[in-house]
Amino acid sequence: MTAPRHIPTSSKRGVTRRQLLRTAPAAALLALASPGARAAAIRPRRKIPYGAAVALDDLRGDPRLGAALAGTCSQIVPVSELKWSELRPAPGQFAFEKADALAGFAADNGLAMRGHTLVWYAALPDWTKEIDSEAAAERALREHIETVVSRYRGRIRSWDVVNEVIPDEAHQPTDRRPSLWSRYLGERYIPLAFRIAAEADPKAQLVLNDYDIEFGDPRCRRKRAAFRHLIRQLQDADVPIHAVGLQCHLHGEMAVDRAGLESFVAELHGNGLKCLVTELDVMDQHLPAPVQRRDALVAAQVGELLAAVTAPGPLDALLTWGISDRYSWIPYAAPRADKRPNRPLPLDREFQRKPFMDVIDQFTGREA
Repeated sequence: MTAPRHIPTSSKRGVTRRQLLRTAPAAALLALASPGARAAAIRPRRKIPYGAAVALDDLRGDPRLGAALAGTCSQIVPVSELKWSELRPAPGQFAFEKADALAGFAADNGLAMRGHTLVWYAALPDWTKEIDSEAAAERALREHIETVVSRYRGRIRSWDVVNEVIPDEAHQPTDRRPSLWSRYLGERYIPLAFRIAAEADPKAQLVLNDYDIEFGDPRCRRKRAAFRHLIRQLQDADVPIHAVGLQCHLHGEMAVDRAGLESFVAELHGNGLKCLVTELDVMDQHLPAPVQRRDALVAAQVGELLAAVTAPGPLDALLTWGISDRYSWIPYAAPRADKRPNRPLPLDREFQRKPFMDVIDQFTGREA
């Protein structure tokens, strides 16, 4: 998405607690947020893993969030803590504290952690503007991927290696989004990133991730065609790509293209690729105001999506971009004109279940 993934939430918490959270060691911080073995013990068993994105500041500030993740999910994915903007304060420097804290929370609660993302056109620190040659770009890309993937080898088993390559307006199947990396490396930066990641962790699942291919309007169909073309290119070149991530930031007022999406996912499976839903939520700014009606429409659209992507075979994982409406990017990027709170996620702002979660339970095969 072109909109930001996370805008730091304002807080009315006491100064004493905030100071503690800023200054305490990572282990102590996570002890505040970690619900421990009790929540994990009641976590439902699912045939398909379910997870959610989380930002460390939100986790530290709200114990309910940690309890919801540990009691509902089997994996988490950092919102921003593994992006260049957070990890790379200066050339040759890495700041792993925040990502390590989330990895620690995951380990303490028996959760897996996905990696998002190694290469993206956005969220780059200012120092990358100094990159001015092919050699410098390749050196920076290689150093970053080798260092990050090696650090989490065996702990992060699935990576969004390259994120959002297809432009919003893809007029031709060969269209690719311009970026720092394409400016100096051309399109070869994409297979290069996958090959470097595979060398750093040969056992990791390597994923190509993108959005807005779920609908049947001309723009989404063209974007889907370009995504398909890129996937075929990578496979034809024997690039180590193992799975495709469908972000699924759904537009609540649009109908899911069930036939087109099902055909696309069937082709992925036929070519030996797994399919993940990586960032599911629903932009509800154009849906009716009444909560019960709106929640029903959101759940119905999610059901249409999941019916399409699971018809050819099971998903490898299903993740929502957040678990509670309280911690979503959508109120900032797509607010409702009537000023009513958005309701884009499976739990409401007070962490109460919505029909959205019932649909997740259905399609992940919840057993308990």
